[in-house]
Amino acid sequence: MILSGDIGGTNTRLAIFKDNRKVVEKKFASQNYMSLEDIIDEFLKESKIQIQKAGFGIAGPIREQRCVATNLPWIVDAEKIRKHLKISSCVLLNDLEAKAYGIRVLKKEEFFLLHQGLSQKGNQALIAAGTGLGEAGLYWDGKEHHPFACEGGHVDFAPRNELEVELLFYLQKKTEHVSYERVVSGPGLYSIYEFFISTKKEKESLEVKEAMKKKQPPMVISEYGKNLKDPACTKALDLFLSLYGAASGNLALKFLSLGGFYIGGGIAPTLTKQMKEGSFLPSFFNKGRFKPLLESIPIWVILNDDASLLGVTYFVEKNV
Repeated sequence: MILSGDIGGTNTRLAIFKDNRKVVEKKFASQNYMSLEDIIDEFLKESKIQIQKAGFGIAGPIREQRCVATNLPWIVDAEKIRKHLKISSCVLLNDLEAKAYGIRVLKKEEFFLLHQGLSQKGNQALIAAGTGLGEAGLYWDGKEHHPFACEGGHVDFAPRNELEVELLFYLQKKTEHVSYERVVSGPGLYSIYEFFISTKKEKESLEVKEAMKKKQPPMVISEYGKNLKDPACTKALDLFLSLYGAASGNLALKFLSLGGFYIGGGIAPTLTKQMKEGSFLPSFFNKGRFKPLLESIPIWVILNDDASLLGVTYFVEKNV
């Protein structure tokens, strides 16, 4: 019995696997708990299952099996959890590294082909926008891919035109460091929307304002934007997807991901049509002389929300 977890700034998902089969799963609101141990204790008390090993994918840098979570006030320590649970082993992976391992066990129908590209060998890369912006690489050794973590979502946001320069200046008044995560994430989408409203480039409708009282603002913006129901939401979503494409193209170049590029996270699967037909792909490819190279890269959206859980489980089974 393996306890696996996908730890994000908004939700923590825990599941118990046996022989690659999910036995039980539950989702928790991360911000409602003081620590990961509190969630684990509640989960195991309800499930009443004795586990032998544990693994967790967590949003943040892992250093000597210890993580100061990026978007949570938690410090997660694998050895402390192992002792707390009285089990043989516990391992931490960066959440995008875990998702990269998950790619190995997903089925063909669990991917959406965003761009055909060419069938070629080489490194791969993975990006995922959700509560934050995660990135990971998959190094090709000539025989197989080896996932590795990075924190590329926190690199400096690089505006490409006057509108984006204005967005940068707007965000610099609100935060000391404007990273790509500040614009390519759920909160980033809301910041882009607020930028259009605050600078009076667009007007906020009463309907959208009321909807945001009932649902999370990024969800409202995405829903109204993709259905063209509100000009401000539509423009915010279009700029968001353009920036998402630009950040993705940057990552593809950095890792020279000729073997394929993957997009995960909770946002992309709900916007596949808009990503295929809108500003995402032109921004991904628009890298000057390297446009032909980027156009040769196959691009997939990961549709299975369990990718990180499956990846952690795979890693524990094979390595722990």
